Order: sequence, then structure tokens, then C-alpha cells
Amino acid sequence: MIEEKTIRGEKVGKKNRQLFLKQRLGPDGYQKIARLANPAIEALITGVVKRCNPRKIFVATDAQQDIRYTREAALNNHEEKDLAREGHTIHFDGYFDQARDKVHTKFLLPPISSLGPELNTMDRQQGLKELEEIMTNIMADHELFVKFYCLGPAHSVFSIPCIQLTDSAYVAHSEDLLYRQGYQEFLRPGASARFFKFVHSQGALAEAGLGLLVSRDVEKRRVYIDLEDEIIYSMNTQYGGNSLGLKKLAMRLGIHRASQEGWLVEHMLLMGVHGHHGRIRYFTGAFPSMCGKTSTAMMDGETIVGDDIVYLRGIDSEARAVNVESGVFGIIDGINDTNDPLQWQALMHPEEIVFSNVLVTKDGDVYWNGKPGVPPTSGVNYSGDWFKGKKDGNGKEIPASHKNARFTFRLDILPNVDPRLNDPEGVTVHGIIYGGRDSDTSVPVEESFNWEHGIITKGACLESETTAATLGAEGVRVFNPMSNIDFLSIPIGRYIQHNLDFRKGLMHPPRIFAVNYFLKAKDGRWLNEKNDKAVWLKWMEQRVNDEVEALITPTGSIPCYKDLEELFREVLQKKYTHEQYFEQFTTRIKENLSKIERMTTIFKTRVLDTPAVVFTVLKEQQQRLLEAQQSYGDYLPPELL
Repeated sequence: MIEEKTIRGEKVGKKNRQLFLKQRLGPDGYQKIARLANPAIEALITGVVKRCNPRKIFVATDAQQDIRYTREAALNNHEEKDLAREGHTIHFDGYFDQARDKVHTKFLLPPISSLGPELNTMDRQQGLKELEEIMTNIMADHELFVKFYCLGPAHSVFSIPCIQLTDSAYVAHSEDLLYRQGYQEFLRPGASARFFKFVHSQGALAEAGLGLLVSRDVEKRRVYIDLEDEIIYSMNTQYGGNSLGLKKLAMRLGIHRASQEGWLVEHMLLMGVHGHHGRIRYFTGAFPSMCGKTSTAMMDGETIVGDDIVYLRGIDSEARAVNVESGVFGIIDGINDTNDPLQWQALMHPEEIVFSNVLVTKDGDVYWNGKPGVPPTSGVNYSGDWFKGKKDGNGKEIPASHKNARFTFRLDILPNVDPRLNDPEGVTVHGIIYGGRDSDTSVPVEESFNWEHGIITKGACLESETTAATLGAEGVRVFNPMSNIDFLSIPIGRYIQHNLDFRKGLMHPPRIFAVNYFLKAKDGRWLNEKNDKAVWLKWMEQRVNDEVEALITPTGSIPCYKDLEELFREVLQKKYTHEQYFEQFTTRIKENLSKIERMTTIFKTRVLDTPAVVFTVLKEQQQRLLEAQQSYGDYLPPELL
């Protein structure tokens, strides 16, 4: 860790460290740190300040005046700018700083360690040496913000205190919206506090549209993860996926710690599905990008606990979960008042919201791709002054708003936020949902036979088809176990085994389901409508309460027609026909067999530590499908079950 060293590399004694901190932090800032009585925090701050040499330092507590100071600094430092609607601000990331930098996001590992071929790693000492060079005087013209947060609800077994050191007021402001304040979480345990650490610098800045400042030296962008010291280093970037350390970067630290302690960190929504007589059953759900995760979490009539990351623990023989966050860093592209009424309502109100990489119109409003109304023909966006038809250096047209443009706000501004968002006990999880983009294989909703079958065939075998909008070629299947492959910090096989082992000690483990909102007919028609997911959710809620029966197929349990007919009528006021049921829930045997072949090949060639039980479960499913194929042919309609 870059902490006790000075620029010349010598050690700093405790007394000298305290004198140094008093000088650099000032009386008020030093007292805030001294109250924590934590030498590790003092060492971290000392090392970063000596290495990065900030012009000014602000130490924040949980106090409202400290939170206000951070927001005002984002405006004063020209990282954000006020918009016409009260509380709304705009932030631009640099033109070439618009996404997670997967190439330069690496784990720092000792020579004898390995995370497998799928994870990006480098030698730890080499990485720390490179960081020392990049970080030297990188904050010389900037203010350093020392911020304290808590992942998960405060005063909870789920709580993980975190310290963020950043010279970006935008990053600090965004994390104030996304996470619970955590200064008190450090006060409680004092010197024994075990915490995650994040060090970020936006680096040298350049002027962009509206006079906003963006990271200049993106060729020196680095995001390095040190699992040994549980610290993230992020340099020369502002984009949230690289700079908001407590988000997906903290997932890596969390997954690594959870694997040692027997709990789970998952890339999942957490929601309450409402049943009969006021009953609420909580579900988690893992979906790759562009597969309906947010629209599921925001389903009208249900309540949202979280839309992105959950911690799961076995407590009192049941699975309990919390939302790691308390805000939303969401993709804004395509949000409209018809399909996304709750998000739309929040975005149109005078609440504290940060918009990033959308278009700012001449009247100080924002426009994003797909926003209702007449699209503007000019404005200012992440490329500077923008006009319809503007092209980049390669001749490609620049859209008004980036497809990865975002909004950031607190969850509690949503009308459907669940009252147990901050419950330190978490909520009992009755169901786990896995969903991907699949045009030709999986039925719209299906329950696994048991925990092992579900984790392996629904979770570990999760794959999703790319869209033409993302890669230029539609239908390329991407392997993404539990929708978490980009955020793993342990080998994939070990991660799968860890999920399998979570079942131990649970008296009533959550039921496991798979959903597919993207099934097509042979002629290319979509077989699901956008809001049909409301019915699939209600059916799953009934299943976890043993209120409805199911038909057994070779791949899992599917709904009975009579139950769906009733739910479509009650929930969507729609008629649901036998013909629709037949098309949606026919088991596509040939396609399922092809998937098993793909998965078996992947587990044999790419996941070198695949648990043996994975191959056993896949072989058993293959045998059931082959027997059904012998009896019924390539397609098994539900009426024959």
C-alpha cells in the first residue's frame, strides 16, 4: 500500500506523522481524523498526501454542512454546473473517458498468486511502482476530499466502512448521493475498524463544454485493485465506472472478502413483490446489461430496495439481503414517461440529481436519446458544442447524448422505494432470478428443480446475446455467470462453488428462477410484451408461497396455463390465449441441447477450476432432453406434459 512512504520512500514515525497531519489538515481536519483513533487511517492519509501533494484538504464527517460543502465544491471547481431545474446539475466526462477501462483495470497480485485466465492481473510490486510514478504530485493543483461511507445499512452485520480519498468533488458528491455516510461507522470500533480504501485522482484537467473540466491524461488512466490491502487506486479518469470506487470496484473487494467468510456479493437487484392480503416476498435478480434489470426493479406496483448490488448472508437459517447502496447511478438512455413512469417522474422533479454526458439545451434543460418530445438540433454535450449531424474524427455521427449517459440520485426520491431499504437486519430472500437476452432457447419464466440445479443451469450458465446497438452484430452469445464475470476477484470455478456452498445452513433456501424477456418466434416476432414481466413476477411470488402448481419439463418447472390466464387478467387486464402459451412455453429441445454443448466446452476450456458437480448436473439435464427428444421430437409443447 502507498501509505507510510514519503516521496523519497522513507518511513514516517507515529509522532512525525501526527505533526505532518496537523500541518496539512489544519486543526479542524486533524481533530476529525484524531477522533477515529485509527493508525491505519492516519497512515493512509499521510502516504497519499505526501505522494499526491494536494493544494488543500477537506475532511468530511456525516454532518450536513460537510455534505453541502462537497456539492458546492463540485460547482465551484467546474466539475458540475447548475441546470434550469432546481437541484439538477450537469457533469461531462472527457470524450475518451466514457466507459469502464477494462484493459487498464487490473488486480495486483504477488508472484505466486493466480486468479485464472479470465481475470486481468499484473505483478503487485510492478503495479505499485507504476502508481507511485503516476501519483507523484498528481493533486498539486487540486483539493483532496477525505470522505467516509458505509456499504450496506449502518450498525449492521452487513456494514463495511469505507474511506474515499479523491480530488474530484464530482466523485465525492456522487458518492454522497449513492451511499450511506460512514463516519460514525469508524467511530464505533475505533482502531479495530476493518475497512475498504479508495484513492482516486482525476489528474490534470482540460476544459470541455460549458466550461466544465474533464480528465486530460486518459492515456495514463489506471484502475488497480490490491486485494491484499483491500484498496483501489483509480487515476486520470472521471467516468463513474472507473472513479466511483464504492460501486463496482468495491464489489471486487467484497467478493474476495465474502469468499473467505462464507457470504455473497452479487450483481443483483433487490425488490419486494406484493402478493395477496398485503404479503411481500423479496427477490434478488441478476441480469446482464440491456436485459431488463432496471425495468424489473422499477416495476409498477412492486417496491424497490436496490437496483444493482446486494450482500447476502445466512442469518438464523435463512438467506437475508441488503442493498449495498442507497442511491441509483442509472443509464438514462431511452427513459420515457410511458415505459418508465417512476424514473421519469423522479427525473422531472426538482430533486438533487447529477446528469452526466447528456445534451444541455439552450434553455438549461437536458435531453437524452429517447426522451419524449421533439429532439433538439443543437446544444452542448460531452463533445462540446453540438449540432445534429456533427461527426467525430473518424466520420461517425455523434449523438446528442451518449448511450452510456447517466443520472445519479438518492433512492428515497422514488415513490416505490421499499420501507426496509435501511433495515440493518436485511430482508428475507424467498427467490433468486437470473435473466439474459435469449431469442431462441429459454421460456419466459421457469423454476429450477433445486438449489444446485438452479445455481448451475440458471446462474452459472447464464449467457446473453449482444444487440446490434452495442457491438454491431446481433445475436452473439456472451458467457456471463450470475451476470458477474466483469466484477469477479476470485477464479470463476471458485465463485460458482461459493454460490453452491451458500445453501449450507439454510433451512429454506430461496427458490431459483430464470426469466427471458426476449424470446422470439421462428418468424422473428417477439413473444413477450414489455410489461409481461409483471405477470412472471406474480407467478414467482405465488410459487414461493406454494399457491400454484407447475408442469415439470426437462429443464425446470413452468406455469400452468390456467394460472397465467388468471394473472394476465388480474394484473394487466389482458386476455392470454392458449396459442400464446403454446408458443412461449414449448420446450425447445434442440436449442437447449446446443446450449449444454456450449456450456460444457466453456467450462472445460475457459474455467479451469470448474467444480465437478457442474458437469454432473449438465449431463443429467442433457440426458433428460435426449429422452424427451426421442419421445416428442425437437419441440415439446406444454400440453404433452
